[in-house]
Formats: sequence, structure tokens, C-alpha cells
Amino acid sequence: MSDYHIPAMPNEVMAMLACRPGSIIVDGTLGGCGHARLIRDAIAPGGVLVGIDQDLDAIDRAQTFLRSSDVTVHLIRGNFKQLPIYLAGLNIAAVDGILIDIGLSWHQIDKSGRGFSFNRDEPLDMRMDVRLPTTAADLVATLSEAELTRLFRDYGEERWAGRIARHLVARRRHTPVTTSGQLAQVVREAVPESGSRSRKIHPATKVFMALRIFVNKELSALEVFLETAAELLRPGGRLCVLSFHSLEDRMVKQRFREMENPCTCPPSFPRCVCNRRPQARVLTKKVMRPSPEEVGQNPMARSTRLRAVERL
Repeated sequence: MSDYHIPAMPNEVMAMLACRPGSIIVDGTLGGCGHARLIRDAIAPGGVLVGIDQDLDAIDRAQTFLRSSDVTVHLIRGNFKQLPIYLAGLNIAAVDGILIDIGLSWHQIDKSGRGFSFNRDEPLDMRMDVRLPTTAADLVATLSEAELTRLFRDYGEERWAGRIARHLVARRRHTPVTTSGQLAQVVREAVPESGSRSRKIHPATKVFMALRIFVNKELSALEVFLETAAELLRPGGRLCVLSFHSLEDRMVKQRFREMENPCTCPPSFPRCVCNRRPQARVLTKKVMRPSPEEVGQNPMARSTRLRAVERL
């Protein structure tokens, strides 16, 4: 596929998007262009691919990976929450499909040098868009113990949030924590040995995820996007969301249910009087997960969740 990024659940995504030659498809999170290349090939000839990413590295890569004489490709550096503005600027009223992949690309982990991985000792940045004003190091240096506890608990669902925050504040009193390696070490020291042994993942995984989500305002961006996404689809158009975290997945699941059944009338009412009409039907009654075979070949896909809807 690409030495830059192996896309998660590629077969399932393409089946749900149901791309055809001539389709207009949005990839709102280009990343390593793994999904985008599959989409480009599926909509040729005559298709239109709108590729969006807030990471300039992804846009630079896409200029090489997505070249095509059979498909019109528009590349935009920005956040998918502003998709209505981007489509208006391209004079596109509605599209046939939208894909959002709310995760890190391999390049961001392996090559960006921004501290996304606890396996590397890099500046603790974690900004997908380096134009954002606040880095992870800023948060680690300035938030109070109570604020850090809430961040790790609410955004990372970290069991040992309070203990980790307490160790972090104690450490920074005499040594600034400015790199990913330093932060990972603090977390390892804070988590009890019994708690560390019981985990299937690295003890710093949830702390790093919480900081990344908070720095990049990922949950608020997803919320804004989901409010308008259905309106951007043509009838029969499909929206697919790949998430890697239970907080994101719950938001997607709830919003998709509301698209399918928006009625707010009390169950005791004999008929609907709120006049809210369904926008879409849910295609994934149960969340889709990667196969064991895929996880064996691509461990980064292990926590992937795929949900999809079709516009009525």
C-alpha cells in the first residue's frame, strides 16, 4: 500500500463508502494517504477527491501520493470540522462520501519528532497542527495537580490519573518534564507494579492519548463536524468514522442514532409532534472491529472502531 502508513480496516472502509467512478469523496484526515489512495483508485475515472489534514507533512506527502490524471484532487490544510466552508469554497454542494479517521498516522509517531510516542525521547509537543498555541509540554508544566488528574481521567480514562498527576507535579518541582521520554518515565514510576503488570498496553498509553486529544481539541472538533456532516451528503451518500478511543466512539454512536431517530417526543406520546425527520440510516448496527489477522499484520489497528451511516 504505502511505506508511509498502513490504513486501518481498509476493506471494511471501502465496502462502507461504496465508492464508484465519478463519485465525490472527502477524506477528512489524510494522514499517510492509505485510505485516500484506495478512494482515488475507486472513483476513477472522473471522480473528485477532497483531502484534508491539519498536519502540513500529510499535505506535502499527499501531493506526491495522490497524483492522478483520472481524478480531480483538492488538498486542503485544515481541520475537518470546517468541511462546510471548504466545500463551499470549491463550489461543491454535496458529496457521495466522507471518511474521518480519528487517529495518528505512522509518520506522526515515527518521523514527526513531536513526542507522540512514549517509545521515543522527543520534545513533548503533540500538536498535529504546529500553528496551535499550546503544546503538551505547556500543559505538563502549568496545569495543577487537580487539572492534570481530570485531564488524564476524563480524556484518557486512566485508572491511576491522580497518582500520575501527583508524581508529575512532584517531578517538575526540581526537573522540568519537557520530553516524551521523561513523561513516560514519570508514568512508569507512578503506576504501581501490580497495575503495570495487569495492563496489555504500555502504562503511558492513556496519558499520552489524553494529552494528544486535549492539545488538538479532538473531541470538540468531532462534535462540531458531526452536527453538520449529514447535511453535506447527497441522498445515498455515506459517512464513515474510524475512532480509536471509547470517548470518540460514544460520540459517534450517539450522533448516528440521533441521525436515524431524531424524535424528542416522550415515549408516552401517541405520535410524533416534534416534526424531526430522520436524516440517515445506520449501516453498522454493531460497531465493526478489525480482524485478528489484520491486527497481527498491523498492531496499530487493534483498537479501531468503524461506524457508518447512509443519508436518506
